[in-house]
Amino acid sequence: MSNPLTITGKTLYFLTGSQHLYGEETLRQVAEDSRQVADALNGIAGLPVRVEWKPVLTTPDEIYRQLRLVETDDDCIGIICWMHTFSPAKMWIKGLQVLHKPMCHLHTQFLRDIPYANIDMDYMNLHQSAHGGREFGHICTRLGIPRRVIVGHWAATQVQQQFREWCGVALARDADRNMKVARFGDNMRQVAVTEGDKVAAQITLGYSVNGYGMGDLVERLDDVKETQIDDLLEEYRSLYTLADNLLPDGDRYPNLRYSARLEIGMRAFLEDGGFTAFTDTFENLTGMRQLPGLAVQRLMADGYGFGGEGDWKTAALVRTMKVMATGLEGGNSFMEDYTYHFEPGNESVLGSHMLEICPSIAGDKPRIECHPLGIGGKADPCRLVFNAGAGEALNASLVDMGDRFRLLINPVTAIKPKADLPLLPVARVLWQVKPDMATGVEAWIKAGGAHHTCYSQNLSVRQLVDYAEVSGVEALVIG
Repeated sequence: MSNPLTITGKTLYFLTGSQHLYGEETLRQVAEDSRQVADALNGIAGLPVRVEWKPVLTTPDEIYRQLRLVETDDDCIGIICWMHTFSPAKMWIKGLQVLHKPMCHLHTQFLRDIPYANIDMDYMNLHQSAHGGREFGHICTRLGIPRRVIVGHWAATQVQQQFREWCGVALARDADRNMKVARFGDNMRQVAVTEGDKVAAQITLGYSVNGYGMGDLVERLDDVKETQIDDLLEEYRSLYTLADNLLPDGDRYPNLRYSARLEIGMRAFLEDGGFTAFTDTFENLTGMRQLPGLAVQRLMADGYGFGGEGDWKTAALVRTMKVMATGLEGGNSFMEDYTYHFEPGNESVLGSHMLEICPSIAGDKPRIECHPLGIGGKADPCRLVFNAGAGEALNASLVDMGDRFRLLINPVTAIKPKADLPLLPVARVLWQVKPDMATGVEAWIKAGGAHHTCYSQNLSVRQLVDYAEVSGVEALVIG
């Protein structure tokens, strides 16, 4: 089985700005310093990309040629710019006009502290980031270039952590440009928020969204061999607790085998088509015995994006956020605000969906269960049941406002349910809204937020705001 979250070989170019005003000796020192900074960034633990140092840029032609290479190198997902000395910004105009990939402006200097006893003009000429970076920032703003500005010494833990987070944003933006979303059937009838302009999404965000008939998927299900199902059931038994009625002598064992058939067939369809996100809906199940539940959950855990009821925007966002979180502890999942707890002083939201919550957010060992589903008119589907872990989290929703896309972000705090939920046969998470229930929910509703979200345990609000800026999407943060 392939894993769409196995992302390798991606690079960020480290570009250093200077000029010939200071002489060759200074430029040699600039090159040596910038190599050391690039190496330090490249050595950050868990960095999901490789930082590739490039020769110091000192002329308009050098800058233009380098930034053209950025755009033509498929493995390069963005650039880090550092103005070690003063790099006159008019030199950067032509090059920056061809740049479409994400930029991190690292506003740092090589030495951390002012050497009070020894500082002279040689030191001053070499350490000019303070005003060199302002000159560069001015032209970026004049050109309307979105970028992340990180200020501080390059060796500081906080600076390196901010850079690590931004690398996830650059990875996500690259993934968007290569994403293909498969829609099995259409969206749920009469629902507004799952609709949207797919052409505008491809122009703005980069991913393509196309529909496929259920017969195309059913053909893949028919091709699945019983031995493949046997092997997958062994994997289920090794990873999860199985309800008694799903054991070989149980009355729902055939349902489990069909759930495994769904996973194998759907995975084959997605892999062969190069898809990294998908949707389905309970209103389009022709030729299928169950609505996929367990299959969707396991595909999401492997890095696929998913949206229920044909919600392709949320499917794409789930995939984007999973890529953004590459290498981080915790998970990201398709989610829905399901029901409220209005106890004064302890207001909270129970988030879930009828089947499809990703086990990457599980706080305990998932259990496979099989229960009736009141909609869809099909056989009882299998699903993973679990409680999500407690801790800081957020919900994000991408909505089509008609003339623009809006990314709505709301930090939340997940809490442990104060009692068991023995009759609720779904995966779930209980959270408290920030800044408080009334304010947060009212703001979400007034902002036109969807009822579907991506729930994240490991991403920051800043990462999503940076992503929205570099993608040309409006970001609104609640709380």
